[in-house]
Amino acid sequence: MNAATDSATSAPLARRLETVTSVSTKTRYGGSVAGVAEERKPELRIVGGHPVLDLVNTVTPRRPGGREHLTSPTALLAWSRRVGLVGAGEARAVGAAWRARPGSAGQALHAALDVRESVYEVLAARLLDATPAPGAEPPALAGARDGRRGHTSSLRSSAADRAGPGARPAAALEHLALRWAAATARSTLVAAADRPAEVVVGTDLAFAVPDRLAFAAVELLRAVDPAHVKQCPAGEGGCGWLFLDQSRNGSRRWCAMADCGAQAKARKLTARRRAARASTVEA
Repeated sequence: MNAATDSATSAPLARRLETVTSVSTKTRYGGSVAGVAEERKPELRIVGGHPVLDLVNTVTPRRPGGREHLTSPTALLAWSRRVGLVGAGEARAVGAAWRARPGSAGQALHAALDVRESVYEVLAARLLDATPAPGAEPPALAGARDGRRGHTSSLRSSAADRAGPGARPAAALEHLALRWAAATARSTLVAAADRPAEVVVGTDLAFAVPDRLAFAAVELLRAVDPAHVKQCPAGEGGCGWLFLDQSRNGSRRWCAMADCGAQAKARKLTARRRAARASTVEA
């Protein structure tokens, strides 16, 4: 290992995550997301524009019955590297922490998926112009913590379902706040004379990934204009993934024009040709 690598991997397990908004203090959630687009032939597309939206998009398509991509702690760690949440040295350190603490890998995966589903419920409600109801009963976690969780609402209690419209996103928001509070307890504040203070997230290596995700999720909900979060239209053949619309006129409709957008255009073209042929036959 060369000196540059030694320097990078010996740093505290909390690299900087490029957030989509400025904050009064610098917060180190993870690594830079700038190089994600340069990945060659990625197994899973990274199109959300924010690591938490990319977390939501680890189900394909984003509806019941979709394929779960984060099927193991190893898959979670590999995905975390791809989106820049951890670097190579950090990933090795997290893996070592998991091996040293039996069961912690599954708990970390469960926590990450819980953050994912909480964020998705809140954002889905926003996309449907639903307002979370205050004071909803907190949801209960379900199932054993073995690291293999689906993306369905099994992570939510049935009490939220019985409470009526708005209860599920309200419960999800409250549950996310609890995850964020736990992550805060495993964080520290670092100050220096020549730069702004930094919140270092990830002091407990075994939970560094879900803790950073919880911090980034709260920052997304706190600072990003909800109007900029959009969903690839599943009703028109899209995948249902979420993304930040950073286009100049706010007109982006698809997760990726080269993927879902192109497929939708192809379907419309095929439908027009069939209609034209049918009209010709009738004539």
